Formats: sequence, C-alpha cells, structure tokens
Amino acid sequence: MKKYVICGVSNRALEMYIKPLVNEFSRENEIVGLLDSDPLRFTICKEKYPQLDHVPTFNPEQFDTMINLTNPDYVLVTGRDDTHVEYILRALQKQVNVITEKPMVTNAADAYKVMQAEEQSKGKVIVTFNYRYSTFHRKIKEMILEGKVGRITSIDLNWYIDTYHGSSYFKRWNRSRENSGGLSIHKSTHHFDLINWWLNQKPEEVFAYGALNYYGQDGELNPQKESGRFCGTCDVRNDCSYFKRWNPRIGSTTVRDDHLLAGVYEKEVPYTNYRPDSCIFDEEISIEDTYVAAVKYDGGSMLSYSINFSAPYEGYRLTINGTKGRIETTEYHEPSRIPFEYPEQKIDYFPLFGGKETIELVKEPGGHGGGDPILLADLFLGPDPARKYEILAGSEAGAYSIAVGEAVWRSVAEKKPVNIKEILFQSDQQLTNS
Repeated sequence: MKKYVICGVSNRALEMYIKPLVNEFSRENEIVGLLDSDPLRFTICKEKYPQLDHVPTFNPEQFDTMINLTNPDYVLVTGRDDTHVEYILRALQKQVNVITEKPMVTNAADAYKVMQAEEQSKGKVIVTFNYRYSTFHRKIKEMILEGKVGRITSIDLNWYIDTYHGSSYFKRWNRSRENSGGLSIHKSTHHFDLINWWLNQKPEEVFAYGALNYYGQDGELNPQKESGRFCGTCDVRNDCSYFKRWNPRIGSTTVRDDHLLAGVYEKEVPYTNYRPDSCIFDEEISIEDTYVAAVKYDGGSMLSYSINFSAPYEGYRLTINGTKGRIETTEYHEPSRIPFEYPEQKIDYFPLFGGKETIELVKEPGGHGGGDPILLADLFLGPDPARKYEILAGSEAGAYSIAVGEAVWRSVAEKKPVNIKEILFQSDQQLTNS
C-alpha cells in the first residue's frame, strides 16, 4: 500500500487525483494527509469524499510535521503554480518522492534548484505531462521511433485556445506572472514538453514575439475602462462580448461558464477570499495572450510555435518534417463549444517519395485526448510494462519545458534571442565566472 499526502487541495486535486485515488486505485494506494492554507478546502474535500473524513489536515507551516506523522511514499503537489517549488524541495529534503502537476515550477532558476535537490535525495520527481499520453501523441511518438520521418528537421505547431478557455486564465490567479510564470509557462509548458519528448533533443535557443492583444485594460472589446470589476456583479457585463458569448441573459444566476460559479452570484465563494470571475480587462493583468516563437534544438531540429488565447475554436495544427517524410494532424478540442462542423482527427503521413497514408485511431475515453486515465494508471499502478518507450516525465523534462517557456517571455521583453543554458544553469554559470 502506497501512501500519499496532497499539497494543495485545489479543484485539480479533487477531480484529477483524489477522486481516482479513493475510487479506482484505493486497493493499492491511500491518502494519509491533506495540506492547504485554506481550511475551507478541507471541508469541501471531505464532503465530496467522505472516505477521507479520518485523514488529518495540515497548514503549510506544518509540512515537516505532516511528513513525520504520516511517513508518505509520495508528496502530490497540486496547489497554485508558485507554491510547487517549496513543497517539492522540502519533500526531497525529507527523501520523499514527488508527483507534481505541470508546470513543475514557475521559472528556470527554481527548476534548476529542483534538479539539484533531486540529485542529492533518495526521492524522485514525476511531472504529470498528460499530453504525452493522448492516443494521437503516443502514435506520433511511435512513428518517430520507427523512423517514418527520418531525422526531424522542423516542426510547426500552432495552438488555439477559444474565448471560453482563454479568457478564464485572465479571470483567475494565472493572470499574474508572479503566480503562474505567465501562459508561456503555465500553458505552453504542455506543448514544449511534447515537442522535447518527440524530438528527444534539448532546446538551445529561443526567439519570440508576444503581446497582450485581447485582454487587459486596452483590450479592444473592453466595454468600459475600469479596474476591479467582477463578472458576477459587473454593471456592463451585457456589453462584454466575452461574457455574452457564454452566458445568456436569463436571470442573474443562469450561466454556462463554469468559471463563473453560481456561488459567486450568491456571495458564497467556494474558497476563502477567492473569486474566479475577475474582469479580463483589469489593469493589473501582467502577462501576454499571444506568442510566436522559434526554438533551436541541439540535434539540429527547429520548432516554429504559436499560441493564441482568444480564438473562435480550440485545438491545434501540427506538422513534423523529416528527411524521410512528413506527419500532419489537426485536432479540434471541446466539440460542445465549436459552432460549426469539423473533421475528426486523423494523422496523415507523407513519405518523401510516395503516396499519402492516413491513420485513424480508436478514441479513448477521458480528459486530454484519453491521456488522463492512462497517466493515472502509470502513476498509481506503475508504468505499463508492455510499453516500449519511456513516457513518464522527470525533473529534467519539467525543467527544460519551463526554460523554453521563460525564454519565450524573456525574449519578448528583451527583444533578443535567449540561450536556454544561460537561464537554466545560472548558478553553474555564476560559479564558473567567479
């Protein structure tokens, strides 16, 4: 029986990890401790999962006490992004394994600290990159390993986040770079890790452009320049295109946007001093909503990447070019939010010389393209012994994905290329120069 403590009793923790741990995987695993800064979250958790009624709770200052009392096999880190580094480092100091949500941390300097701490600890770090586990993403990895495209020369990845999902980041804590590292880290970490994993190469240099085009006080669709508003109480929300797109004008509490919880309108916020409905046009927003980036890899491959957080639909377009062929695929996410017909995802393979091959895959249930259940099985039952390649990510993978994300926003700010080693191994550089 493996024992887990949960650091950060967030919605993500409740649905992604606690639910399967107390249901599907309870024979092999048990939760022995809950840690959070907000006692109300413990109440919500135990009401939702009465099986945990006996589990002790701790505040962040009691981390060491929790470890000593519960003697866990794993610390599961699922709090706000900026809290990850403290719990990861303290767990490793206690020689305890870590499973952490992505992004592992919010900046390259902290990523380096984690790698160093892991080297000095008996504990190991797993980063839960569930995009690797999607049916299509695993198939692409297998095609690359089979040599279908040969040596990869370039990848084009264009990602689109729709107005429902994209605007949600600007209503919540993600809108602060201090909390999230910015969306090139909080969100794009997924994408950069996927590319790094497919390539099996390390990123070397990044050059990027970026901007805040849609949100913030200068957003073109801002109905009124005034900071400090909340969607639930806003006087001009029916003049806001983002609000009207997802919320009908039928009563004050009828909403289709699950980021605008009904409790907000009733002034019964589910977590203490937290609202998920801050105005997307606030002056305090400090991150970008659009990026275009180029990444050079140490094996000679190049990536052209873009992401837009205010698109009419959600999904991505991907092409992988190599010396023997080309892979193409397009995915449309969240069909209930797409107001037009769209094709089912397939993988098209074009050998450099020859006819096109179209690959259709069996869809698997679960979030992130069917990836979540397979990831959870690997986490809580052990890696699938039938799989012929590594897929669970460690601290190095987490670090390089974060380094690319930080290099993106730094390149935007500094208007110059950013060297990955210089930001990821700053401490080593400083020691070498001194």
